[in-house]
Amino acid sequence: MKARRLIAPVLLLLVALACTDHTPTAVPAVPAPDASLIGSLLGPTGLLKCSDLPYDSETKTIGPLGGTISAGPHVLVIPPGALLAPTAITMTAPTGLGVNAVKFQPEGLRFTTPALLTMSYSNCSLLGKLLPKRIAYTDNNLNVLYYLLSLDNLLSRYVTGKVNHFSDYAVAW
Repeated sequence: MKARRLIAPVLLLLVALACTDHTPTAVPAVPAPDASLIGSLLGPTGLLKCSDLPYDSETKTIGPLGGTISAGPHVLVIPPGALLAPTAITMTAPTGLGVNAVKFQPEGLRFTTPALLTMSYSNCSLLGKLLPKRIAYTDNNLNVLYYLLSLDNLLSRYVTGKVNHFSDYAVAW
């Protein structure tokens, strides 16, 4: 009999707790990472800091059979069927940016099948060699717009990502 009298208040308490809103009224602030722990190896954009590579540029006409184009140590492989007509493509590896970046023309060109962009980071900071890398789609000011699906090869120090359209890209961590 005593057990039955205890069950009702316990059930009432459980129902009351289940109906109570447990949503916090304020979210605690997350402190920004302390850059002094890792020095100046990381920039605010998440792009990998690198020593400058020499400027390089190549223009090539690539058609429906596909092909490759390179600038410096970076290579773009366009698979067969990705382009429906022969297209003059320019790939540029600019210098003086402090990051490994490439720019493509004509801007906005879209592929029917993704191309593969492989970018070197052998001239980048030691920390970048330890963290997984990916290729970032950037604007003209090197602000990261989004990251490409990428595969990092730590041994060869290259990262490869799928490119659906032309614009600006850089190596990020």
